[in-house]
Amino acid sequence: MARRLSVTVERFPLATAFVISRGAKTEAAVVVCRIEDGEACGHGECVPYARYGESLETVQEAIEAVASAIGDGASRAEVQTLMPPGAARNAVDCALWDLEAKQQHRPVAGIVCDRPARPLETAYTISLGSPAEMAEAARAAADRRLLKIKVGGDNDIERIRAVHAASNGARLILDANEGWTQDNVRQNLMAAAAAGVVLVEQPLPAGRDALLAEIPHPVPICADESLHVAADVDGLVGRYDFVNVKLDKTGGLTEAVALLRAARRNGFGVMVGCMVGSSLSMAPAVLLAQHADIVDLDGPLLLRHDRPHGLTYSRSTVSPPSPALWG
Repeated sequence: MARRLSVTVERFPLATAFVISRGAKTEAAVVVCRIEDGEACGHGECVPYARYGESLETVQEAIEAVASAIGDGASRAEVQTLMPPGAARNAVDCALWDLEAKQQHRPVAGIVCDRPARPLETAYTISLGSPAEMAEAARAAADRRLLKIKVGGDNDIERIRAVHAASNGARLILDANEGWTQDNVRQNLMAAAAAGVVLVEQPLPAGRDALLAEIPHPVPICADESLHVAADVDGLVGRYDFVNVKLDKTGGLTEAVALLRAARRNGFGVMVGCMVGSSLSMAPAVLLAQHADIVDLDGPLLLRHDRPHGLTYSRSTVSPPSPALWG
């Protein structure tokens, strides 16, 4: 019997609005790929991202376009050439990993991890708002030890100071989502250093980040939108100190593993991050993050309700996925 691919759109309301420099959202809209082969079934979830020209419709169509090849037995390696990097390939690639694990009775963790998978501390995100609003959110999360602060608007120095004062000594990551400019990046980085920030993500727009090779880095700087796949790593040397690996950018766990290895060869620190999705999106990334320096996999914590068999979180500690969820 040939394998059968199906694809669905699922929606998860957020507990509160999620705001970054590019806009706000009130739900996580995800695309789920399901690949059946006899009694075994693999699942993969992706989050289309408009920043990269993706929509629910285009991603669903891209997955459906490879249904015939998947039915004929296309492997994960073949999918890397059949589909470009991005959300659609992520869902297909992760569904194939899950299917293989079930068919071979071999957990994905045993392939991707060089030691038993363990619980990890994840960052917890504070959405962009006024300095007072963000300080209040930081106070509400004061028992979390790693906070990711969305910035990228006017008055970011005030936001940084307000959150730092309210955060009860938590380590802080700033994520500008390309929202800083050549006119304010130096001042903002100095304010970040004064607040003890441990990492700044993507301060300048991708394609306009050459300035980062010319200015001091009082805080380590992490590439996000400037990085998608392993072939991008060489061009980041001298501009960035860390890279943020996200499966929806790499196009799945297969390329993400290659990207992580390329980053290490080039001396980069590694962060494993996510879009806002359910535990099915996070599960493969939790295994990849076993080799990361910083983990940002809090997507399910931002949802009103997660899917069944979701990841187990104890405040900001996330445990590896159960086979009932993925892998």
